[in-house]
Amino acid sequence: MYTDEFLIEKTKKLFESNTGWGDSEEWTNQDFMILSEKIQERTGVALSHVTLKRVWGKVKYDSLPNTHTLDTLVRFLGYENWRDFKSQNGNGSTVAKTAQPIGSNGIHTGIKPVVNKGNPVLKRVLFVGVPVVLIVVVLFFNESKPNVANSNYSFSSKKVVSEGLPNSVIFNFDATKAPGDSVIIQQSWDKHLQVKVSKYQHQHTSIYYYPDYYKAKLIVDGKIVSMHRLLIKSNGWLPIVVQSPVPVYFNKEDVMTGGKMALPLDKILARNIKMQPEPPTVMYSNVKDFGEIYSDDFVFETSVKDDYHEGAAICQLAKLYILCEGTAVGIPLCTKGCISNVDLLFTNFYTSGKQEDLSAFGVDFNSFVKVRVESKNRKAKIFINDKLVYSVNKDIIKSKIIGFDFTFQGTGSVDYVKMSNGKVNYEDNF
Repeated sequence: MYTDEFLIEKTKKLFESNTGWGDSEEWTNQDFMILSEKIQERTGVALSHVTLKRVWGKVKYDSLPNTHTLDTLVRFLGYENWRDFKSQNGNGSTVAKTAQPIGSNGIHTGIKPVVNKGNPVLKRVLFVGVPVVLIVVVLFFNESKPNVANSNYSFSSKKVVSEGLPNSVIFNFDATKAPGDSVIIQQSWDKHLQVKVSKYQHQHTSIYYYPDYYKAKLIVDGKIVSMHRLLIKSNGWLPIVVQSPVPVYFNKEDVMTGGKMALPLDKILARNIKMQPEPPTVMYSNVKDFGEIYSDDFVFETSVKDDYHEGAAICQLAKLYILCEGTAVGIPLCTKGCISNVDLLFTNFYTSGKQEDLSAFGVDFNSFVKVRVESKNRKAKIFINDKLVYSVNKDIIKSKIIGFDFTFQGTGSVDYVKMSNGKVNYEDNF
């Protein structure tokens, strides 16, 4: 019998082929947010994007995923549960579920798997034994590392608009020296918008719907041959109702009122967005170049309130993200009875309400809740209503801060936002 570690690695490879998103080493925060939504749509079970990042090794966690998480992951792949998956995959081969085709516009028609247990396709052979598996995984990841200095190829881009969403990006490239005609342009996080282009083509345009920090890639014969960074700016605060494939945008005038940022329920309903049975996620995003301010040295303060608690939004789940280049700080808030469902992320540090007492992040949203984060010398303190509730003393990495996302289950309000490191100062009182 193979170990669970072996089979978990196999599961991750199946997700790569099933989704068509490619090497999960390159998946970013937005990838896992999208995958979380897809898993809930197909299985009816919610696995947070941070839980998924833990399984994929994006945040440090020393234990194996629990059975509930594993059952849900393999149900997405078409198996009954983890035990069924283990019995079906005991022969050492990686069974690839068929990903849906990419349309001519680069958008997947869907990623529901075609389950064919009787005739498995050998995607990649993994040998028996954990040490060998680790070697195979390391070799696989090393093969996919970007060769950004490859002189045989050129790859650059320009944004159609300097700020604001949606934003189209024009990619200019030269891949005429590719040995075959397998050339792909990939927007960093949204791999199901991965587009195959001809090596004789020299331009391609892609559209970005969310502000964030991205890495655009030119891929030839499955290898990243060139990569560059893209900062898609929001042009100030952008109110969004998150949905796939295209979010619903609101004007700043819709949310800026009385010195606060809040999207009223009537404005959401006016866009024919249903609040039940699944309440939407409302996000206020602000991405820009703040200057030289980093995740290991800053003070952040805000005051927020979740404004919707009907039906399935009874937990009033809210999260404050401080976005960084390639990582984030995520501070959760919810009603006091729902703290088991929250996750805390601080760059490379992660913990969950299922493994630790995070009851201090359970709050009363009848009034505004003050949140303060102090990070210095790779240690951080988190305060709720001026009370120290959590200290992070390890795994904080240095990464440039590029924005904020405030997310609310249903809708919510923000009173003010402040950030400073003594040299860079940002404040918004709306």
